[in-house]
Amino acid sequence: MGRIITSVKIENITDQDAKIRCDALVDTGASYMVLPNAWRDRLGELDEITTVPLETATQEIVEGKICGPVRIQIEGFRPIYNEVLFIDMKPEHGEYEPLIGYVILEQSQIAVDMLGHRLIPVKWMDLK
Repeated sequence: MGRIITSVKIENITDQDAKIRCDALVDTGASYMVLPNAWRDRLGELDEITTVPLETATQEIVEGKICGPVRIQIEGFRPIYNEVLFIDMKPEHGEYEPLIGYVILEQSQIAVDMLGHRLIPVKWMDLK
């Protein structure tokens, strides 16, 4: 199975100078836009909405903080307004690996082409 990495920009909607541009792993097993706690200050003052327990791919239970609202734009697709999930991450080879989850993909009208290992636009949203 291949990995899909894409560029994404996350901005604080009340302070457009507070933003992050990074490459993120598309993870359809995750729900939110997941960022490392170490980057939290880069987005300025955000409302801390709630703290949630999370189960990782290794079945470890960790705690995350949902904050927002933010503007999220995956390169080549329309921007959306949503929340981000901050968790403690360990950098691999000195770099963090943010995640783009399925809620963000669906809201951005993005589908995952697993054969082509790429993101493709969804022509219409479901109402059923």
